[in-house]
Amino acid sequence: MSEQQKILIIGGVAAGPKAAARARRRNPQAEITILERGGLTSYAGCGMPFFISGMIHDYKELYLTSYGVARDANYFGREKGVKLYTRTEATAIDRQNKVVKAKNLETGEEMEFPYDKLVLATGASPFVPPIEGVDLKGVHLLNHPDDSLKIRELVDTGNIEQAVVIGAGLIGMEGADALFNKMVEVTIVEMQDQVLPNMLDADMAQRLQRHMYDEGVDLFLGDKVLRIEGDEEGNVKGVVTEKNGFVECQLVIMASGVRPNVQLAADAGLEIGEARAIAVNEYMQTSDPDIYACGDCVENVHLISGKKVYTPMATYANRQGRVVGDNVTGGESTFKGVLGTGVAEVFEMNVGRTGLGEQQAKNLGYNVITAVSSGLDRTHYHARHGLVQFKIIADADSKRILGAQGIGKGDVVKRIDVVATAITFGATLEDLSNLDLGYAPPFSSPIDPVAHAVNVVRNKVDGLAETIKSQQLLEKLEDGEDLLLLDVRTAEQFAPKHFKDDRIMQVALGDLREKLEEIPRDKEIVTICPMGIRAYEAVRTLRGAGFENVKLLEGGLNMWPFDLEIKKK
Repeated sequence: MSEQQKILIIGGVAAGPKAAARARRRNPQAEITILERGGLTSYAGCGMPFFISGMIHDYKELYLTSYGVARDANYFGREKGVKLYTRTEATAIDRQNKVVKAKNLETGEEMEFPYDKLVLATGASPFVPPIEGVDLKGVHLLNHPDDSLKIRELVDTGNIEQAVVIGAGLIGMEGADALFNKMVEVTIVEMQDQVLPNMLDADMAQRLQRHMYDEGVDLFLGDKVLRIEGDEEGNVKGVVTEKNGFVECQLVIMASGVRPNVQLAADAGLEIGEARAIAVNEYMQTSDPDIYACGDCVENVHLISGKKVYTPMATYANRQGRVVGDNVTGGESTFKGVLGTGVAEVFEMNVGRTGLGEQQAKNLGYNVITAVSSGLDRTHYHARHGLVQFKIIADADSKRILGAQGIGKGDVVKRIDVVATAITFGATLEDLSNLDLGYAPPFSSPIDPVAHAVNVVRNKVDGLAETIKSQQLLEKLEDGEDLLLLDVRTAEQFAPKHFKDDRIMQVALGDLREKLEEIPRDKEIVTICPMGIRAYEAVRTLRGAGFENVKLLEGGLNMWPFDLEIKKK
């Protein structure tokens, strides 16, 4: 490896600067150059919703270091020993001569940059659907700090009363949450029939949707925007959707996802993978061994399915950048793959997911078993306790954990991280249940909520508990099936909130053994309590007394996302 090794990096947001910083630490003598077509580098894209909401007061915080220095050409030159060219777009790669052609977007100057090792960190661009009116004033993307600045300035005028967000993925949900926190009425339009369709299973999404409805967010699910309408001055005045018609608004955020920027690589003859992103091996090498790629422009391997997936996330960009920085300077680091672990805070709810979803696992041929449980993230007597719900997806044959999802106002994220770690090392249900996790009242309960969720799955596998999901129970009730809803809460808990249906019966768990003769044996019985714990005790008591057709409402009333007044079809 030459001391004057030339390392050229195209892209200066996340993966590129991380690769540069790591390469510099490994080879202090290398000539390292970054080309960035935008004006900002190494900015915190994930912080944009927090700037819109006002949590971040100063726009500069999105591109300053933790010690207050702007990540500009001076910073990269003085602190990193890296030459940075902003507003400079790479236009072609001459692989034979190892030269990249580029153009200064402000002056038009044509330039050439030789390289020994080339790094493509070209990122992704927002997908803008072909909707009439997307060029109206008041229609914005949420992809770059400049987008967030424009939205913040518009909202701060006080003239924005209603907004429409197109897309209920992470970007759309976080953008909607930011506007909601600024007292703007928000309508979210999503073509699929749930929020966060690439993150949550339907049952978990329904619980989040119920919370959002209760908070006053309008959700148009399974709907699409036909056009955006403007006034005579070219300002947005509303959108027209396929199912709900005209929706008045003064602001529209387009959040329809992103697509990897692969044209430069494709034009150079580099392989584009089946996920339509740049194909790389575990060393992050492209089909040209002297060209590496990382970040939102590459495809990844899913660690469970082994399939190629496109998962643009800041965590992967930074980790991959480090791997590339190692390998362009003679190292042999690897990036094994991803689990699709993602977390967010939306509408005061923490949301997380790792591994496979239920349908994904079924499509891969697993004998899937799942369970949803409700619990508290801390002991019930601790003032800061919060409700959490977790779903565990596992293979009933091998007992291997395949995935997990969580929502709630309590601490979801650390538990998703625990499950991600367990899956990475091939843990089974028993392994996860037996993890030696920390406990103290301010942090957890004696049996952690994730372990509790795993134990529910184990009980189902062992035949100790049969459950029914909220959607299944709703369908039975609406169809008029002659079943019994056995609510085992106390009378005081039952009175203010319960199913409005003549098939309900309230018997406190403590009274159940004394009142067994009052409970009909010829009906399907579904036991109910807030979290499912007492309902499970009731199932075991009834089974022990000879009742056969007994189930518990999975996740308890806390997971029920529908109205409690049942309307028969």
